[in-house]
This record gives sequence, C-alpha cells and structure tokens, in this order.
Amino acid sequence: MKSVAIKGVKEFEIKEIDEPIIDHKHVIIDVLKAGICGSDIHNYESGNPVGLVMGHEFCGIVSDPGDRADLAIGDKVTALPISPCGECDACRSGNHQYCASTWTHAVGLALDNPGAFTRRIAVRSDMVVKVDAQADPKAIAMVEPTAVGLHAIHLADIKIGDKVLVVGGGIIGLVSAMLAKKEGASSVVVSETNPNRGKKAVDLGVADAWLDAREEDFLAKAQTISGNGFDVVIECCGNAPAVSSAIMAAKAGGKVILVGVATAPISIPTVVAVMREIELKGAIAYTVDEFKTCAELIANGRLDVLKFVDREIGLDDVQAAFDNLYSGNSTAVKIIVDPNK
Repeated sequence: MKSVAIKGVKEFEIKEIDEPIIDHKHVIIDVLKAGICGSDIHNYESGNPVGLVMGHEFCGIVSDPGDRADLAIGDKVTALPISPCGECDACRSGNHQYCASTWTHAVGLALDNPGAFTRRIAVRSDMVVKVDAQADPKAIAMVEPTAVGLHAIHLADIKIGDKVLVVGGGIIGLVSAMLAKKEGASSVVVSETNPNRGKKAVDLGVADAWLDAREEDFLAKAQTISGNGFDVVIECCGNAPAVSSAIMAAKAGGKVILVGVATAPISIPTVVAVMREIELKGAIAYTVDEFKTCAELIANGRLDVLKFVDREIGLDDVQAAFDNLYSGNSTAVKIIVDPNK
C-alpha cells in the first residue's frame, strides 16, 4: 500500500509497504485523517530514521478489532500511539508517558510500527480509544496534540487570574494557550518569531496579545505586559533562545513548563532560575486519562480544534507541506493528511 517515508534530510519518498497482519493483539485501523506534528519536523530536518512512515496523530475506522470485545468493524477510533510496558513503576502509577518503553514501538515514531501516512495501520489494542460515530475525523486527528497541551496545563496548575506566556505559536502552543484561558488565566500572551503565527494566535481568540521574540526589547515588553513577569510560562519550542526567554520572562517564584523538545544540549541562564527561584518542570506527552478526556471533549464539541486546521492534503503533497511548515514564515499551524486522496 502507498505510504510516505523518510528518504533523507528534508526529503520524503512515496513507497509501497506491506499491509498490517491480523494478529488478534492489534486493532487494524483504516486511516481517515492524520496530522502533521511539530515533532515530525525534527525527523524531517534530520532525515532520520530513514524509512520511517510518520503519522502518530490520527482518526480511523476499525477494520479488525483484534482482542477488543468492545470494538466492532466500522467503529470510529483514535489511539495513544505509545508503547508502554504496563508493568514498571511509571505505568503502575498511571504515568505511561515516561515508561522506558513508551517510544520503543510507538506508532509513526518507530521503524517497526508505521504511522498514519498510509491507509491502514496496526495499533496495540489497549491503546485504542473509541469515539462518537458522528465526530469529525479531522477534529479527532487533533486529540493527540491537544492531550499534550492539556498535560502541560495540568503540570502548570494555573490559578484563576494567572498571567500566562506561551513561547511558540505552533499547534501545541496554541492549544496550550486555549486551555490556559479555560483554566481561568486573566491574560494569555504568545511569543513568536513568525509574525504570521503570532497574529494568528490573537485572531483565533486563544491569545490576548502576541510578542515578537526577535525584537531586542522583547523582555522589556514582556515585563510591561505582565506587570512584573508571568506567573506561568509554557515553552513549546525547545531551542536555547526560546527556553532562555521563557526563564527570563517568568516572575520570581513563577513556573516554566518545558514542552518543547531540544534535540541537542542547549545553554540556558540557570542563574536567573536560581536567583528568582523559578520552578522548571518538564512535560512529555500525556496520561491515558488526559488523552481520553480530550477525545471526549473534542468529539462532543466542547473543544473547538477545527479552527486550527489550515488545510487538508493527500500523500503526494506531504513533501511540500513539510517544506512550507519548516520555512519559518508559514501561515499554517496544522495540516491534515488524508491518505486516501
């Protein structure tokens, strides 16, 4: 079957792969929609691993329910793409996201488990989540990134009236900003190096203002707009300038939630964190409950995530879509792939 796989640095290829085999341990899913994730850009940029079929954000229809007696052929589903062991301390505590095996065989993230940039996939049966038959597949493909944002918000423990800065206006940043407002933040500001995305955050109603992170007086403006620093900063980029600005923009005693992933060691002003007693906390993925909560809220229309979707493409247009998203001046936030186009 047709798929899109990594060929090299910033290069994909259309290639044929085998259909998944029915083994009664996995649910076989016919993909309806899949999202391009910000973390996918890292693989695109590095060109590794060669042969990877990405696509860990998806919605589909059950083709074979495996050992799930509660599922039937034709059910609409999504899934946690992770592969936790289920037996370690992390798994037993409900924190599968930092199990040592979580990413080993993750859908669309591991070579041995092709993702949804193809028309049919196999997903571990215990990770599959059924959704309402009437739910929009594009919206359900947004459950996974929304759950990442919800996990960050839970770790931030935002209080009513808090002033929040979100560093980075990609999908995780925008979802985090939206959820921060729902938690009662009195002010939500997004910082961006791409003016198109900064303005979009305000236009979509998830941010009250945006700051240009490239400006020399960025920190002065951040101090002015926050009063004396932000109560909570949610960092969604992962590079040194972004993490540094997040620490510098937090108030004394404030919190910085690190959601962005740095693919190499970075230098940050730890002296500021020490002198201001700023709490730095990492955030990775989500709990099972957070994922299921997002699936329910999106399926029943309580969370409007379709406003973040810019366009829908077929497999033949994936290369151009990644090139556009990587350009640094794209107006797009979320591009949805339909492997059946």
